[in-house]
Amino acid sequence: MTFTIGGGDLGAVVVVGDSACQVPFWFSLYVEVYVCVLGPWLCVSFITTKVFKRSVHKDLNSFQDVSGYKQVSHDGGVSMMMIMIFEMLQMIRTNFNFHLNAINKVISSSRAYKGFSDVCNEILDILGKMQRFQELHQVLDEMSNREGLVDEKMFATLLRRFVGAHKVDDAIQLFRRRKEFGLEPGSEAFRTLLMWLCRFKHVEEAETLFHNVMKKGFSADIKTWNVILNGWCVLGNAHEAKRVWRDIVASPCKPDVFTYATFIKALTKKGKLGMALRLFRGMLDKGCKPDVVICNCIIDALCFKKRIPEALEIFRDMSERGCEPNVATYNSLIKYMCKIRRMEKVYELVDEMERRNGSCLPNVVTYCCLLKSLKEPGEVHEVLGRMERNGCSMNDDVYNLVLRLYMKWDDEDGVRKTWEEMERSGWGPDRRSYTIMIHEHFEKGRVKDVVRYFEEMVAKGMVPEPRTEKLISSLNIRVKGRTEKQEDVEEERTGL
Repeated sequence: MTFTIGGGDLGAVVVVGDSACQVPFWFSLYVEVYVCVLGPWLCVSFITTKVFKRSVHKDLNSFQDVSGYKQVSHDGGVSMMMIMIFEMLQMIRTNFNFHLNAINKVISSSRAYKGFSDVCNEILDILGKMQRFQELHQVLDEMSNREGLVDEKMFATLLRRFVGAHKVDDAIQLFRRRKEFGLEPGSEAFRTLLMWLCRFKHVEEAETLFHNVMKKGFSADIKTWNVILNGWCVLGNAHEAKRVWRDIVASPCKPDVFTYATFIKALTKKGKLGMALRLFRGMLDKGCKPDVVICNCIIDALCFKKRIPEALEIFRDMSERGCEPNVATYNSLIKYMCKIRRMEKVYELVDEMERRNGSCLPNVVTYCCLLKSLKEPGEVHEVLGRMERNGCSMNDDVYNLVLRLYMKWDDEDGVRKTWEEMERSGWGPDRRSYTIMIHEHFEKGRVKDVVRYFEEMVAKGMVPEPRTEKLISSLNIRVKGRTEKQEDVEEERTGL
């Protein structure tokens, strides 16, 4: 297949094989990018395939249907071109090659078409993902000569790619160049830089930059402080988080709900429940109302420490403070009360969830807690029936849990029905299902069933878990479907 492009700014002639069609300039630009900009990969993967032929012929036919290309809206046509290029770039993100000169030519010669910024953003994002930063800088320098081409979305993409490659200095230098691209270096943009630094674990560099900027007269608000605090909390460094908390309290900024939520969550994760409770009560004393996230965090931590009465007290006070509980609040209480067998209180809470409806309606997590607490097969249908009545659909987690329960109780009829229902619903059986069957049968001494399920699993192309491979090897049985190579690898691994 061959094609040529000819013409000027007002129009072009595209020849595809034996067909010719006059098209507007914007379509010729599309074809130029389609072929030249994306380079060798495109030529191999598209030009030599029917996919590309269909694409080009389809586009040409759409113009031939219009009586004269001048009737096609120029702006609309350009938007269509940008959408096509954008989608094409997304399609080949993982195998991208291009001619740098062609890209720069298109950027420098093209007018500020609608959608062109998105195309440039996609190109820069791909280059950043592939860590081709030298070429990225060249494209970016060309773009800096075009007013209004770089927007906030593109700037955030660049920061993410630089910091993601741990090029912290480059990211900071890029921020200092904002005015070159016609962007103001405001507090929101600065927070974006700090956020990406913290997200990629450069919290120390983010805080140093933050304090340096403050020394130059930058007025920090609580949102900016929250970025630094959250960075240390996500890293799990409670000591540094505590230091930043003290700095916030000493600053003119007052902690907001997000500040409290961030620090309380970090403290409870580290097991510092006493400090988290003092902070929670101090928050109430200062008139700052906790949200449901903070209350859930405290309730879950109290339940984990088996301080159920205190958790229930905070739970009861939530509505009085104007903080309505959600399904996660109830699930924390139900999970731990099931463990201590306070089933009467558990079902009382489930009834309350059903009455409240909305965000409190029981979900899969709730019913899994109830199922795990069951003692005999007859109770399973009651829980699943309740689940169905509340409009909560079964999924692979629930099916595999029920399968495990029936196997534990040695209920063959329940196992068979669950297995068949999984097949009908399309939720399995999956690798977990076979793993459950293999290990439970092994526990009961049924070696033939172990081998049968393992062979069926391998025949379906599922990769056994390491513990399952180890179990099969320990049986010293040659299993159908296991090649000699697999057995040699297993022997090498075990050193036999």
